[in-house]
Amino acid sequence: MTIELDHVSLSVGDYEKAKAFYSAALSALRGGVLMEFPMGNDGKVMGLGSDGHAFLWISSGGKANHQHIAFRAETRDQVDAFYAAAMAAGGTDNGGPGLRPDYSEHYYAAYVIDPEGHNIEAVTHTPPAAAKRSAPARRKAAAKPARKTAKAAAKPARKAAAKKPGAAKKPAARKTAAKKPARKAAKRR
Repeated sequence: MTIELDHVSLSVGDYEKAKAFYSAALSALRGGVLMEFPMGNDGKVMGLGSDGHAFLWISSGGKANHQHIAFRAETRDQVDAFYAAAMAAGGTDNGGPGLRPDYSEHYYAAYVIDPEGHNIEAVTHTPPAAAKRSAPARRKAAAKPARKTAKAAAKPARKAAAKKPGAAKKPAARKTAAKKPARKAAKRR
């Protein structure tokens, strides 16, 4: 079982600035504002997320302690796009896109300080070769059991047997010689 966070809430001093920032930054990860409604004391709250699920809640009403939030990206391109969008929306650089090998071999991330001072990150753990396939294709491939035909499964065994000294070799298939047309004997006169 994998334990994942369902949602995170942040309280901000400048609600409209936070809305503009997170709408832009999360659009690179296929996210955005899903819902927004009034809150007591003339405040507002918005739920940001994707696929109908709000995973980040922003509310007006004051500045909270500085937080660190990392959003999972599917590809390195998405991390790059997140960084560009967040910077264009008023973020401050806190570490551009790149590998962070101190964390793990494939930890590719970018960090931006949002307008309220929170450290916001987009990260992928996907190796570059695996990222070339789309996430739905990776999920589909992982769900399917690998299919090998008996012939394909036996191929490595045949190759290994052929490399062993003294291993019996399979006789090569005989080629049948093409029949030449018979010469007709020349008629003598």
